[in-house]
Amino acid sequence: MSAGPSETRGKTVSEAVAAWRSVRAFDDRAVDAAAIRDILRRAARAPSGGNLQPWVVETVEGERLAALKALMRRLSVERPEGEAMAYDFYPRELKPAYLQRRRRNGEILYDALGIDREDKAARTAWINENFQFFGAPYGVLLFIERSFGPSQWLDLGIYLQTVLLLLTEAGYGACPQADWAMFDRSVSGFLGMPPDLTLVCGVAIGFTDTTRPENRIRTERDDPLARPDGDSAEPSSAARPPRGLLPGAIS
Repeated sequence: MSAGPSETRGKTVSEAVAAWRSVRAFDDRAVDAAAIRDILRRAARAPSGGNLQPWVVETVEGERLAALKALMRRLSVERPEGEAMAYDFYPRELKPAYLQRRRRNGEILYDALGIDREDKAARTAWINENFQFFGAPYGVLLFIERSFGPSQWLDLGIYLQTVLLLLTEAGYGACPQADWAMFDRSVSGFLGMPPDLTLVCGVAIGFTDTTRPENRIRTERDDPLARPDGDSAEPSSAARPPRGLLPGAIS
């Protein structure tokens, strides 16, 4: 029998960070919903500017999760481009260093899945698995007030990372999913969320299926102390390491 959360507790923060990967396939074991809700509450100790605590958290499981997945199967076919968004996922023009990282990330993932670069149908089908929470038995959706700005979005990101680390400590696999924001209005309507909230992302939660190739890949990380353009013109540049991959970095 595979180890459950109680048998894998005890990771240090360093171990949880080193163990992190975005899990995109889950086995059929049931999760402890009460334990996950406890994690979502404990993560609220994350830093928050002015203590606004701008995150709003909604959970889906069981029949409600199944109904949401059914809705998304229909919407992802009817509206493959999603709904109108107030912002772009990425800037329209990325500097070469950022563009290279994004392309390399896709290469690693799709090579593991055996999906050819030109196979648009297979890539679309894979992307739509986001809206099925990659088969996870438990989903979390994070919202924020539409009027809030970058500082509050920063707070939400810190909260999300805290959730992910606590889930890792507890033995769960998870995947943060920005793609859910493509269907903000429809998902918010399904969940009965107030109109002044906007959907930021989802999080798929379950037990990692270690037999799947998408869960064995390692994406790359550059040294964060090196500039993305490789420029070292500042007088303090002697303290900056050369740009390059950090050992053991994972997605």
